[in-house]
Amino acid sequence: MGQLVNHTRDSLSGRTGSIVVFLHGYGADGKDLLGLADPLAEHLPDTVFCAPDAPERCIGNPMGFQWFPIPWIDESSEEESRAGMLRAVDELNDYLDELLVDHGIEPDQLALFGFSQGTMMALQVAPRREDPVSCVVGFSGRLLEPEMLEDEVRVKMPVLLVHGDSDDVVPPQALQEAGQALQAAGFETYAHVMRDTSHGISPDGLSVALAFLREKLGYDTRNGE
Repeated sequence: MGQLVNHTRDSLSGRTGSIVVFLHGYGADGKDLLGLADPLAEHLPDTVFCAPDAPERCIGNPMGFQWFPIPWIDESSEEESRAGMLRAVDELNDYLDELLVDHGIEPDQLALFGFSQGTMMALQVAPRREDPVSCVVGFSGRLLEPEMLEDEVRVKMPVLLVHGDSDDVVPPQALQEAGQALQAAGFETYAHVMRDTSHGISPDGLSVALAFLREKLGYDTRNGE
């Protein structure tokens, strides 16, 4: 899959009706989130789950990967961070384009599911693509450069933002800031706060995400579902 190493979990049905792409956080790898396919797959039986490794070895954790440097963690400069983000955007777009072709699906059958830095990537990439994806689910992240979104947006899709109220890595107010910018730019935006949750994914947050994915990927309108 292009330059990004890809990890995949096949659909339970053996069909490819849709794809959920997991975008991991800083210092992790694709397999870190791919385990979420286990509780989700039963309710999304025609969905293939994919999880690429970010393109760079993580400066702060060489065992994992990063989408771009983070200055307050790895002492990189703001210029290095933004340049890394733009490189990662190009690689992720190439990855998504190849994924659509290889699986023979349309963009509106593709959902992005990000965590932390992966959420930042999802919110940076999806609104600027040529065709809208089905939806974006963003856990525990933030919207990069919110002041630029309204001018740069090309397509819009539903967005679900989920954040723990005790997050000590990405402040909980990042959810409100991202939500306000997305709504101002015309996005259908939803939010869920995970109570007594730090920088992670709680069972109630995952349940909300599952219901959102089922609706936006069309499961709830199918006969027999």
